[in-house]
Amino acid sequence: MTPPFRVAVVGCAGRMGRMNLTTIHATEGCVIAGGSDQPGSPAVGADIGSLIGVDPLGVTVTDDPVELFARADAVIDFTTPEATRRHAGLAAQAEVVYVVGTTGLTPEDQAVIDQAAIQTVVVQSANMSLGVNLLQILTEQVAKALDADYDIEIVEMHHRHKVDSPSGTALMLGQAAAAGRGVNLDDVACKARDGQVGARPRGEIGFATLRGGDVPGEHSVIFAAEGERLELSHKAGSRGIFAKGALKAALWGRGRHPGLYSMRDVLGLAD
Repeated sequence: MTPPFRVAVVGCAGRMGRMNLTTIHATEGCVIAGGSDQPGSPAVGADIGSLIGVDPLGVTVTDDPVELFARADAVIDFTTPEATRRHAGLAAQAEVVYVVGTTGLTPEDQAVIDQAAIQTVVVQSANMSLGVNLLQILTEQVAKALDADYDIEIVEMHHRHKVDSPSGTALMLGQAAAAGRGVNLDDVACKARDGQVGARPRGEIGFATLRGGDVPGEHSVIFAAEGERLELSHKAGSRGIFAKGALKAALWGRGRHPGLYSMRDVLGLAD
């Protein structure tokens, strides 16, 4: 009999953390190996069952991620860049499947994740949903097919609590558009407009950011030319789609060789 797949969640008391726990608990063949939260959190010491509205599971929230990684087969991380830097090192040491959904990462943060992928399986994506990853592929294809007569604008909206802007998914879509055009996103991106900014430069990829309410995530890529406009959109109705994708990534990573993978790999959509 195959033993259950033990999945832990760092930042387990947050909105995505709880959703990840709920998804693991509801998935046959998987068990919650544990969860961690920052020191001083009121969730530390609580039974994880109380976080997701089920009977006690006999597993308590810890503020020590070291012991958490030691008893898991996979760890899901939707936390902060600072925390993810530490978690990546722990994942490498424990050689667990490490699923990273943290956004707002700097090049230095990414370098730590890349280093961890030399020793263990890392699946990283700014967005874990199937629909968004299909949107990314479509964006690249459309950008490749349409020349710079078509202006590209990426519009995103998230809940009022989101701290990074533009969203990681918006930047992911911008990277796809730039790849389709054969340009470097940093050379053509416009992430804010205010005041007398002048006419829009040809070839620019613009970003517009909206924040409010409890919106899980909405993204549109607009290709606007003289006389016509093409819009590709994705709207998330629940954070559950991200949690399902993250767990799918964790299960996919079981038994694979160390390396840095994306949701395109998980979904069989990689080139």
